[in-house]
Amino acid sequence: MVGRNSSDLPPGFRFHPTDEELIMCYLRNQANSRPCPVSIIPEVDIYKFDPWELPEKAEIGENEWYFFSPRDRKYPNGVRPNRAAVSGYWKATGTDKDIYSGSKHVGVKKALVFYKGKPPKGVKTDWIMHEYRLTESRSHPNKQNGSMRLDDWVLCRIYKKKNPTRTPEQRSVEDSFVQTMTPNEPSDHQQLQAYKFPRTCSLTHLWEFDYMTSISQLLDENAYNLPFNNQETINGTRGTEKNQPAGTDAIKLEVNQPVFVNPYGNIMG
Repeated sequence: MVGRNSSDLPPGFRFHPTDEELIMCYLRNQANSRPCPVSIIPEVDIYKFDPWELPEKAEIGENEWYFFSPRDRKYPNGVRPNRAAVSGYWKATGTDKDIYSGSKHVGVKKALVFYKGKPPKGVKTDWIMHEYRLTESRSHPNKQNGSMRLDDWVLCRIYKKKNPTRTPEQRSVEDSFVQTMTPNEPSDHQQLQAYKFPRTCSLTHLWEFDYMTSISQLLDENAYNLPFNNQETINGTRGTEKNQPAGTDAIKLEVNQPVFVNPYGNIMG
């Protein structure tokens, strides 16, 4: 989506004005019916279009587009602007930014986001608008003859926020990981899923799941080969039982005693 190129501009020209320049050199001249330094900002009522339709109506721009637009009232006797568009609405976000020229307050910048649908259940999009208005534009609102016009002109900068992308370092690490995987080799995530147990359960409840074939991989080898003692409960200690070979650690477990088994093969009482 690229705006129309103006034949008045030299090759390679890029339009990147500051907030102060937009107010002092363009919006103020437009509001006072004086010529702008260059005629590259068209007059478009942006609220009669959806934001993705506006780039085709711009004079210039590749990633952002500028327009002079009027604003209408939402209510006849109020000063709240009507933000409704064709298939959605513009919603203000953040706080207004005051714009100064030297020490003089000359304008205000407001950020808005476009939502598809009707409020308050609209769906947020990536389209952003920066609206510039003159400080004195609210001093003399036009109410003559029942007019709904709030401001004759505001200056709007429209752009679409780019989605976050992966860094080259992240892509390199991910690509190298994929290349080391064989077609029949399960991923680490799949292996952990295979060993996933309920957060809390008893040993008798474990038999109700399909995990028992993998318990031998999760439990300590010596502890797994030892018979469970259903008469003594877990006391958090290890000791040598009379029925166990010398030097072998025994784990005291009760069959109905809740235990915790993590994916790394440890039993926690």
